[in-house]
Amino acid sequence: MVRRTEPPVGDETPPVDPLCASFVTEFGVSGASISVVSYLGRQSTICSSDATAARVESLQFELGEGPHWDAFESRAPVLCSDLDAADETRWPLFVDAARGLGIHAIFAFPMLMGAALVGVVDLYSTTARTVDRDFASRASHAASRAAHASVQRALHSAAHHASAESPMAPALRREVHQATGMILSQLEVSATAAFARLQGHAFATGQPIEEVAREVVLGNLVLSNVGDGSPGSEGD
Repeated sequence: MVRRTEPPVGDETPPVDPLCASFVTEFGVSGASISVVSYLGRQSTICSSDATAARVESLQFELGEGPHWDAFESRAPVLCSDLDAADETRWPLFVDAARGLGIHAIFAFPMLMGAALVGVVDLYSTTARTVDRDFASRASHAASRAAHASVQRALHSAAHHASAESPMAPALRREVHQATGMILSQLEVSATAAFARLQGHAFATGQPIEEVAREVVLGNLVLSNVGDGSPGSEGD
């Protein structure tokens, strides 16, 4: 007999994914998210400890800036102990949005499998928090330890398209990748330029990029062939 899992009701919340929970517990942060990236550059959210962590990770994806991307590009930990610091100018768009979520410190750690970079672990705190070299070293090792399980989960999800999805792992961004492919074909532009169109429309309209992608996939939104990524026209 198969027991059905009922959705949470009332004030109940789904249990925190063990992968993310381990980072929250070990490092005393407010939340964590884990994402992996394929060799084609496709990024998938594996888990988030809470809705705020999911939104923080999504914001960086939408805006194209933040510690997540810096950690990905540098393959090194990126630490921001106080988003309110006057000298914090690395990510102006992201910092404003993160402050609006009540976040005051954020840290990102690359996930490595040997020499291969397979993703990023993002941690956030609702209070400013000074961290030392030991914190960064332990978190970096923990990120690498989580790499294998995270990649296996991403591969399983890719092979089983009916896998359950939730706000904590929003659609593994399948629709974003599908919409990017559609724009690439329609406008005859590169994958980078196609994603920029999608990203630009999301930013201009204030919508999550997943919602914009869904409208493109459904045929309700057609983006114009404009170099600045301006919104196009909606379908009938």
